[in-house]
Amino acid sequence: MSEAVLEVAADERLAGRSPLRRLAARPEVGALIGAAALFVFFSLTAESFLRASSLSTVLYASSTFGIMAVSVALLMIGGEFDLSAGVMVTTSALLAAMLSYQLTLNVWAGVAISLVLTLGLGLLNGLLYVRTRLPSFIVTLATFFMLAGANLGVTKLVTGNVATDSVRDMDGFSSARAVFASTLDVGGVQLNVTVLWWLLFTAVATWILLRTRVGNWIFACGGNPQAARAVGVPVTRVKIGLFMGVAFTAWFSGMHLLFAYGTVQSGEGVGNEFFYIICAVIGGCLLTGGYGSAIGAAIGAFIFGMTNKGIVYAEWNPDWFKFFLGAMLLVATVVNLVVRRRAEASR
Repeated sequence: MSEAVLEVAADERLAGRSPLRRLAARPEVGALIGAAALFVFFSLTAESFLRASSLSTVLYASSTFGIMAVSVALLMIGGEFDLSAGVMVTTSALLAAMLSYQLTLNVWAGVAISLVLTLGLGLLNGLLYVRTRLPSFIVTLATFFMLAGANLGVTKLVTGNVATDSVRDMDGFSSARAVFASTLDVGGVQLNVTVLWWLLFTAVATWILLRTRVGNWIFACGGNPQAARAVGVPVTRVKIGLFMGVAFTAWFSGMHLLFAYGTVQSGEGVGNEFFYIICAVIGGCLLTGGYGSAIGAAIGAFIFGMTNKGIVYAEWNPDWFKFFLGAMLLVATVVNLVVRRRAEASR
């Protein structure tokens, strides 16, 4: 059969797929349906849920996890995990706070040094993974324990306490707070600036995945790294870059943590890495890599935020939060599996 005939046949197959079928094949569709159902559910069961102030709180909670979930989703699409992401957020905040306070620097100097060092941690994770060829789960689990111990040990050594000294009165704090932790008045509703950053990061990540060659490389690395390498994809560089992407959002989240409160507790962040992964999985990312979307991860974070705050607004026992989160994770995993199989069968 000639190439022309093959091209016509391929075009006919594509033409035969309705817009609805193509939409159903998108990884974030299941999460979008789930988010809509959850929104209606809490709207009916929690009287205060639809108040502007309540929705603002939900969006804030969603954004603090959504910023990290977007980069974690890209890493998962690339076929890897980073279990050090939660404590890395705290590490970056501790670095900026202690460097600024102990060396009496303008806080922006501490922010810049923290960025370099945190990106270095991401680079280290990537290099350890590609050099040792150990599973990224093991490599970053080791980094997790080392950072968790260092966060507590170094903070107590430097400050004599489990928390950093306050940087609220230091030069540059006000301008840094405006960038990382300010509150905006939008139509009479107080909205934290992290919500805008969350949307921006999601848009950039989506553009990278769907409109750039790097996006194709990420999907290829997660789907079949050996085949990707055989056709010239720089798998090593892509995976190191993805680990550094997680480190960058960890730094940004750490700066929000620091400038929202002025001080940082050294034990924070432990366990948050699982919440980031849950947001990505609920949003359509497969644990096996090669499939998912940044938009889906953002929707997953919104579901997380709604569940987190909706339980409080409904006046339920918050002890049930993790039960509902686990149930949503299980349902989302099954739905994503079904959607993917149907999408593959329709090709």
